[in-house]
Amino acid sequence: MPITTCIFDAYGTLFDVSAAARTAASEPGRETLAAKWQELAEIWRLKQLQYTWLRAVADAHTDFWTVTQNGLDYALEATGLQGDGELRERLLALYWELAAYPEVPAMLAALKSAGMNTAILSNGSPDMLHGAVKSAGLGNVLDDVLSVESVGVFKPHQSVYDLVGKRFNCPRAEVLFVSSNGWDAAAAAGYGFFTTWVNRAGDPLERLPWRPQKILTDLTQIPEIATR
Repeated sequence: MPITTCIFDAYGTLFDVSAAARTAASEPGRETLAAKWQELAEIWRLKQLQYTWLRAVADAHTDFWTVTQNGLDYALEATGLQGDGELRERLLALYWELAAYPEVPAMLAALKSAGMNTAILSNGSPDMLHGAVKSAGLGNVLDDVLSVESVGVFKPHQSVYDLVGKRFNCPRAEVLFVSSNGWDAAAAAGYGFFTTWVNRAGDPLERLPWRPQKILTDLTQIPEIATR
């Protein structure tokens, strides 16, 4: 069955989640952060994800912005940077302006030229996602931005993946789902999507019952996969 709809995770897939810490670290007067920004970014992202999973299984949903702040507060303390309120606010402000990876605009434009539906499916809050899309200038190459807030539970809950079929009225086999999170790509494969894991870091495969059909190091080949 041919692919008609290309769905992307947002953070870490289209948008560089390390950009906030990296940008802040490059600013004058942030020498302490400059020595620790990579560690901070890694812990921040890990805790952000862990809190979504824990809240999902505990039926304790909150918006992704709250989870993002909780993850940052943990990371700041873990790296000995807690107590700097100005740094915290600067990092949070930069999270609304995350840079897209360099290949993203051309990749999405190629999919649209091929007649594909394109959309984001993310744990992110709607306002966060729209801010990132606007900042990156991607609004004209995306048909929609789907957020878990409409179902009140984080990925990989099945109801999140259900949003794609409801929005685009397409069978699961017509969906190419792309994520930088191995667990997300695996769960989406189990759901029935054709999935691609963008493994930029060279991480091992997740030990889960399902596997993504494709593994890439960036998004350049996505139009080729979608039109195979």
